[in-house]
Amino acid sequence: MTKQSHDHNFKNLFLDFPKETLELLFPQAQQNWGQVRKVEFVRQEPKKRKLFDSNLALDMPILFSFENHQLLLWPVEFQENKAKFSIYKLLRYTTDLMESYPQALVIPTVLFTDRTNWRKDVIRKLETKLNNRLFLHFEYVFFKLFDFNARNYFNVNNPVVKILLPKMNYKKDERIEVIRQAYSGLFQLASSVLFDKYVDFIDVYAQISEQEQKNLYHEIIQHKETAMLAQYIRDKGMQQGMQQGMIQKAKEDVIEVIELRFGKILPEIIDKINQINDPAKLKELHKKAIQIKKIDSFGFIC
Repeated sequence: MTKQSHDHNFKNLFLDFPKETLELLFPQAQQNWGQVRKVEFVRQEPKKRKLFDSNLALDMPILFSFENHQLLLWPVEFQENKAKFSIYKLLRYTTDLMESYPQALVIPTVLFTDRTNWRKDVIRKLETKLNNRLFLHFEYVFFKLFDFNARNYFNVNNPVVKILLPKMNYKKDERIEVIRQAYSGLFQLASSVLFDKYVDFIDVYAQISEQEQKNLYHEIIQHKETAMLAQYIRDKGMQQGMQQGMIQKAKEDVIEVIELRFGKILPEIIDKINQINDPAKLKELHKKAIQIKKIDSFGFIC
């Protein structure tokens, strides 16, 4: 089975929380240059060396402006498969950015997100020298999530940290607690829209099973500090249940109108109606069922 890549989701995380990601991966920036005053997303793809080159797009770099007027151009590569990482490609991309933004300090960073112990490390730096003369030195900020103990980050108030907790290192019997900390911390630190977006992401990349979901909910309702989260989950479940109920009722209404007008319905028409979960589409079909003079499976659904 091919392992699903979540690199594009980590890129979205970077775009939704740029300052928080900077605080986690490169805290020296604000320590040296003060608070971030402006954030600009730079849309630039690496230059092709040959016309048939493909898959050259790295993650979108961000241009930070600080209190002391320092400009930091920060390309971050989120890499779930270390075999796909190339320091040579990163070097070419970095020099392209340096050429395009000569006034900015370019600091390449690579975040490895796979939860495995490596037998062989990636190349961390490139160097060319002769005797005492250095011709080239290149390195990047290296960050491997699995090298960090999740428990040490439970009290860090950063939504990016909370989202990434299940990608850090922890014992097998700590898994539910780690995910609970990720849920509760994200709920406290992010808007409801971003909570819904990234709690789903956590569920997918952490491969949380249905039984673990039940255990997790039990853990959440047992702790006072997660009482608000428990209520939010209950309310969300009720809203989803009501929405599903409305959709089911809409399907039944369409089928009922067809039965009243045309008698027995072909099973294939019922199957096609039951596959539709868009309320607007079901409303349109209800009107159509009232108005049409004859029915066939293709013409009615299309």
